[in-house]
Amino acid sequence: MKNFAAPSFRLRDASFEIRLVYSLFLLFILGGLATTWFFQFQRIGLSYDRIVAYYLGGDIGGQIFFPKNLNALLEETHFHAFSMSVVFLILAHLFMATSLSKGTKLFFILTTFFSHVFDIGGTWLTRLVSPTFAYLLILSWLGLWLGYGGMIGVPLWEMWLSNPQKLR
Repeated sequence: MKNFAAPSFRLRDASFEIRLVYSLFLLFILGGLATTWFFQFQRIGLSYDRIVAYYLGGDIGGQIFFPKNLNALLEETHFHAFSMSVVFLILAHLFMATSLSKGTKLFFILTTFFSHVFDIGGTWLTRLVSPTFAYLLILSWLGLWLGYGGMIGVPLWEMWLSNPQKLR
């Protein structure tokens, strides 16, 4: 952690051991996010009709879904707000130690943050206000994939591929 106290610290300059630990963490997170995204795609899907059926009730591929009640929405919100905020904090922290420009870092970090806000809010809005907010969910999921893809991929690339002499 002391490395991050120095404003000039960059992941590509870290020791082999630190890069290894950070990389293993990033791979674990990538695995967790990949299974989440696969579950999301399999269970809900990426189409307006499937999202509406999932939250308001309906048929998805022969499986009947009941409208999500208040408890289901609260449970989903609780889980996402607590667990994903920690994932976001750690990934953003690592991402800030890359050599990307300040503007690019802000783009990825803010895209990811607001995509989380829209993801959590979009479920409530879709269920309680209008099914049209399903489009907000699609947009937020695309933003999350883009944001987390960058926040995982760029640090891995910088630690291992941006400086081939540093592989040892």
